Amino acid sequence: MIKLLKKFITPVFTLIFFLNMSSAGVADTTVSAEVGFIFNTFLFLVCGFLVMFMAAGFAMLESGMVTSKSVSVICAKNIGLYSIAGIMFWLVGYNLAYGIPEGGYIGKLLPWSDGSKLETGYADGSDWYFQMVFCATTVSIVSGTLAERIKLWPFFLFAAILTGIIYPIQMGWQWGGGWLAAKGFSDFAGSTLVHSTGGAAALAGAILLGPRLGRFNKKGEPAPVKPFAASSIPLVTLGVFVLWLGWFGFNGGSQLAMGSFTDAVAVSKIFINTNLAACGGVLAAAVVTRLMVGKTDVLQMLNGAIGGLVAITAEPLMPTPIVAILIGAVGGMIVVWGTKLLFALQIDDVVGAIPAHLFAGIWGTLAVPMTNPAANFGTQLLGVISINVFVFIVAYIIWSIMKNTVGIRLSKESELKGTDVTETGVIAYAIRD
Repeated sequence: MIKLLKKFITPVFTLIFFLNMSSAGVADTTVSAEVGFIFNTFLFLVCGFLVMFMAAGFAMLESGMVTSKSVSVICAKNIGLYSIAGIMFWLVGYNLAYGIPEGGYIGKLLPWSDGSKLETGYADGSDWYFQMVFCATTVSIVSGTLAERIKLWPFFLFAAILTGIIYPIQMGWQWGGGWLAAKGFSDFAGSTLVHSTGGAAALAGAILLGPRLGRFNKKGEPAPVKPFAASSIPLVTLGVFVLWLGWFGFNGGSQLAMGSFTDAVAVSKIFINTNLAACGGVLAAAVVTRLMVGKTDVLQMLNGAIGGLVAITAEPLMPTPIVAILIGAVGGMIVVWGTKLLFALQIDDVVGAIPAHLFAGIWGTLAVPMTNPAANFGTQLLGVISINVFVFIVAYIIWSIMKNTVGIRLSKESELKGTDVTETGVIAYAIRD
């Protein structure tokens, strides 16, 4: 009898709960303040989980892209940088970004603390977590570019500075209500604030660090593929799919609300446009590489997906589906041409993060006025230049100081042996290629 009552009572109470979520009956789609608070908090947490899963995607992608003698260090870097980002964003990062005066330039050097109120619309802790995983994503971009020749602990030191100071300052300029927000700059989920920032920091490091030994010959041409062959293309592919999945949290969560009919429709549309942009990036990269070299480059297809995702991130809500595909397709083409540009400049980017994140991020941010009438090209250009120049210069200074003090590059002997042997002492694969 008791079991039967439980079976009956549970669905009844569930029905009553949902009928009472609305402040004015079923016909009104606006929920009460408390229920809206719960839904919004839930959105932050779930989407934050998805974005955190991107850390696994970056670890997979980077592990697959490096040679087999450098995989363990990639794993160490990725779990280390995530941990560093978590602590630094709690210690100073959040309040540097969100403690900024309206229209200002920098916030406060204070640890995060919980001040949750019903009036804010969500739990403060959920917002901190959601913003923290964005911060970790930024430094993940740097990791792959500098692989196979950078020392582990100097990289960790830079990760602390990037996540605790550099990223939060420029993030606050827009998302924290700073001077770029006052001017009308628009970057919905971080094409520039996250992805270009990571790419600019990576570019500064790559220039000062130099290419891997033998990566370019005396004529400046890239070396044959085999000595620098990726350790696992299947692992790279899995990594990209994981990143693709996490991107729904990245962009969808940036709607920042889930307590109304309008918000639910918006998040759904963001998911669709995010997916279509990635599809456009993949196919565009496939077509371009086929036309250019007569072969379809799977690595460029995979990075084309990322380029498409990065490009749509600045404005995933407003485009129509066909425009989202085109924005992503241009992002995919930028990845291919950007890779050729880096080769021409003899800049060694192991995983192709600079074209996929920096270059595609710039394109996506500048494309916002195409679909968002509230944005204008001049302000978007101002934001792109200001953020990328700031990040590049500060990162270049930090890398330079580290290069001339603690050193950032492995010795020739260590590089030839492989970073797994010299930096962790843990060999990822028992059988070497």
